[in-house]
Amino acid sequence: MSFNPKLSQWANKRVWLVGASTGIGEALARQLDQLGCKQMLSARSADKLATLAGELQHATALPLDITEQAAVKEAFDTVMAAWGAVDLIVLMAGTYSEMSVEGFDIEKVCQQIDVNLNGTMYVLANALPKLLEQKSGHLAIVSSVAGYRGLPNSLAYGPTKAALINLAEALHVELKPHKVGVSVVNPGFVDTPLTRKNTFPMPFLITAEKAAQEIIVGLEKGEFEIHFPKAFTRTLRMLRILPYSLYFAAVRRITAGQKK
Repeated sequence: MSFNPKLSQWANKRVWLVGASTGIGEALARQLDQLGCKQMLSARSADKLATLAGELQHATALPLDITEQAAVKEAFDTVMAAWGAVDLIVLMAGTYSEMSVEGFDIEKVCQQIDVNLNGTMYVLANALPKLLEQKSGHLAIVSSVAGYRGLPNSLAYGPTKAALINLAEALHVELKPHKVGVSVVNPGFVDTPLTRKNTFPMPFLITAEKAAQEIIVGLEKGEFEIHFPKAFTRTLRMLRILPYSLYFAAVRRITAGQKK
C-alpha cells in the first residue's frame, strides 16, 4: 500500500537534509546528489559539511545547531530564500548515549531530548506553515527501532525515538488531506560513529550506504514506515504486538548475559 505520493524524478528535487555530516546522513547526501537533487546540508560540524558539499555537484553547506530555535528559523529562512519552496525535508540529526538505570545521567537525557526531539519540533514550527501553503512536499523523520518498545540500556534514546514515531503518525493523519507526505524511518543497527560506541552485540549490522539506499527506495514506493534491515526489523515489529507478559520475558531472555 502506498501511504504517500511516490517520490520519483529526483532530478532537481529540492532537499533540506538535517544531520548530513556523518553516518547515514552523509551517505544519503551522496546518493541524492548522484540522482540530481539540489541539497541544503545541515549539521553542527561546519568543516565536515563544507568538505562534503565541496565533493558534491548540487549541494550547499548550511551549518546548524538544531537545538537552537532561533538558528533553526534562520536556516529555514535561508532555504526559502534560495528556493522559495522545498520538496523533501529529511530530519535525521540525532545523538545517542547508552544508558542503564545504574548510569542514569539527567544531563545526557536532556541532551538527547534536545537533539532528537526538540530540534525536530523547531524545524516543524517553521516548515509546517510552508508545506500547508504549498500543498506539496514530504517530511522524512528518522527515528529508530529502539522506539518500538522499551529496551534495556536505552532509557533516554528510546523514549525520544518513540516520541518521533508517534509524532510522524500524527503528522501523517493531519497532512495527508493537504497532499503533504510523511514518512518515519526506523533503522536497525547501522555502522555509524554513534553505534560504534555500543558495548553489546549488534545483529544484522548494515552499512550507512545500504541504509541510505533503503530510505530512497522507501520514499520512491510512498511508504510511511521505512524500516531496515528487514531480517531484523520484522522480528522487532512482531515483538511490538506481544502482550507485556510475553514481551518482558522475551526481552529478558534475549538480553540475558549481555554486557551492561
